[in-house]
Amino acid sequence: DKSISLSFKIRLMRYLVTSIFLYACESWTLRAELQRRIQAMEMRCYRKILHISYKHHVTNEKVRAKIQQAIGPQEDLLTIVKRRKLQWYGHISRSSGLVKTILQGTVKGGRRHGGQRKRWEDNIREWTGLEFGKSPRAVENTEKWRKLVAKSSVVPQRPSRLRD
Repeated sequence: DKSISLSFKIRLMRYLVTSIFLYACESWTLRAELQRRIQAMEMRCYRKILHISYKHHVTNEKVRAKIQQAIGPQEDLLTIVKRRKLQWYGHISRSSGLVKTILQGTVKGGRRHGGQRKRWEDNIREWTGLEFGKSPRAVENTEKWRKLVAKSSVVPQRPSRLRD
């Protein structure tokens, strides 16, 4: 185990674990709880690779810095999920078929009473700033859509906590 380099372990995790983890992520509705769980799973993997226990009181920022030092900058899982979802939406919106009809179709009736749960299309609206009904127009220009996806999928890092 010690003969395997840290860089190799991290790359292996990125190629194997990440590819399995991201299976069908385009269909997920990213609520706040799921976003926290994605980030926690990623950090758990990094801490396992680096042999850093939570008992050692090492911040996530320091763990990320060690990972970047070992293999350079890379996208976090949440950014990858958002980018893939936006790319898939663009791909489907430019096509013509059953998937597009289902994606853009509506069901008769209203939404339930009480606090509304986030829907799949709410993610698209939130990240791009475009209304879901108007976004198929924006998707038609592939180059502009790619730029919008690159800008919209970036996940802002949480500010480090201030301690007294």
